[in-house]
Amino acid sequence: MFLEGLDELDQKIVELLIQNARMSYSEIAQQVGISRVAVKMRVQSLEQRGILEGYTAIVNPQKISGAVSCYFEIETKPEAFNQVIGLLNENEAVTQLYHVTGPNRLHVHAVAQSGEAMEKLLRQVIVPLPGVVRCECSVILSRIKDHKGLRL
Repeated sequence: MFLEGLDELDQKIVELLIQNARMSYSEIAQQVGISRVAVKMRVQSLEQRGILEGYTAIVNPQKISGAVSCYFEIETKPEAFNQVIGLLNENEAVTQLYHVTGPNRLHVHAVAQSGEAMEKLLRQVIVPLPGVVRCECSVILSRIKDHKGLRL
């Protein structure tokens, strides 16, 4: 649809994997009408082209007792931008890191095991980041919709 080089058959395969990443090649083959070997080759091609990036279990941190999830919007001075990315990228509490529109802006998602751990992350990691011009933090109160992956 909006991915160049993704034909209708690949779209069907990707849709099935989005619904259930544990679906076997045989099950996919039955649903799309090609052989298991052909499905395997197509999935491998999608992986090699970077269209499929991985398969993972998704954990809802709000279902874990005490876990706190936050979004940070961070704006840095241009000369500090890459250093800030490196420091955040190394931190295990940071689960997502995006460069977004605006001058040297980052959108950061972090999960900590408690409010105290999130406060420690804020005080010891976020606040001391070099060249930060502005930082906003939003604690996630509840997850209403969390759509993983691309829907074709």
